Amino acid sequence: MKRLIPTLIIVLAAACASLGQQRPLLTDDVDITPAGSVEISAGVDFFQNAKFPLSGLTGDLTRVGDIRLKTGFASNVELQIEGSLQNFLAINSAGVSAIPLNINGNSTNDIDDFTISAKVKVRNETKRLPALGFKFGYVMPNTNQARGIGTNQINIFSKILMQKTFGSLRNKTPKFKLMGNIGLLMMTAPLANFTQNDLFTYGLAGIYRATDSVNIVSEVNGRVNTRKGNAPLGTESMGQFRIGAQIKASGLRFDTAAAFGLTKFSPRTGITFGVTYISPSIFTPAK
Repeated sequence: MKRLIPTLIIVLAAACASLGQQRPLLTDDVDITPAGSVEISAGVDFFQNAKFPLSGLTGDLTRVGDIRLKTGFASNVELQIEGSLQNFLAINSAGVSAIPLNINGNSTNDIDDFTISAKVKVRNETKRLPALGFKFGYVMPNTNQARGIGTNQINIFSKILMQKTFGSLRNKTPKFKLMGNIGLLMMTAPLANFTQNDLFTYGLAGIYRATDSVNIVSEVNGRVNTRKGNAPLGTESMGQFRIGAQIKASGLRFDTAAAFGLTKFSPRTGITFGVTYISPSIFTPAK
């Protein structure tokens, strides 16, 4: 908690102007991808000292092909698919595993548990009140738990989204964007039949438009165990503080950010790189 309070202050000071849950951020905003358009993001993440309590493994995690696909289904509805095509873990230490593992050597790899979700914009922003939205979805059990990286469980989540933009009197283009998420994540407990752990999720992010082509971004994002005592293995509290930039060039948005862990089970540090492309809408406006 002592680390979280100064982090929140840093996020507010660095905060926040562009579209959706934008790379390299994890926090969602309320904006909807235009109907008929597809937003495609791809990136690579590297995290040091990543921990996997279920398998007892600790090491350096590389996520290759971190894909985020978003499409506007209606003027206020967006569909999303996100996940990593392949995760590679260079094992630094192996503690006692709570499950049987199938690992050869000092490394392992696996596909990610992909997330399918929908975002609904409830109301537009006004002069005094923020825009509001709602997001819900589920995490599919794509991983093989014997590889030691994923839990191979179905998890369900929902969260409330809030957003407020700020600009100057001379320029109608927003200079700052503040985003907040509050929600509930219901995680299946891998080792306990008919048991789940309900975690509180949070996100506070900001985007500052430094120039027409450069944005400075920052956030704190994570989940908190609500049970008294230790969380069931595989459902621990996790959180990150990120700070980075978005650069627009050649019709693309490039991004990078540094990440710092906020909890005992979070990766210690990390870095991410990515690129985003938004396709034109397939719908032709009526004349």
